[in-house]
Amino acid sequence: MKLLVLILNKVEKLEEVLEGFIEIGISGATVIESVGMGHILCDEVPIFAGLRFMFAGSKPHNKVIISVIKDAKEKPVFSILKKILGSLDDTGTGIAFTIRLDKVCLLYTSPSP
Repeated sequence: MKLLVLILNKVEKLEEVLEGFIEIGISGATVIESVGMGHILCDEVPIFAGLRFMFAGSKPHNKVIISVIKDAKEKPVFSILKKILGSLDDTGTGIAFTIRLDKVCLLYTSPSP
């Protein structure tokens, strides 16, 4: 099992990314609102305002999508991300990575009667 982490700067593509996940058999993910470092340093800390050029193209807000996936889903998920987002090497797109998980314990809650 792997932990998939996608920091999505192209937030307008969120729905398409989640639909792509379902298409390849990933049925669960958590989406977290987040703020990038460039936004905090350049807009909220006046002393760093001169560094704006370093963060050109960065968006003030992004989404972090996390999901525990089977090893066999790693290649398909990166393929679907490339299809939807284009190259993650392009500035302003985001970053995606996986981390190997040694142990996964799934917790379920019973539906209320």
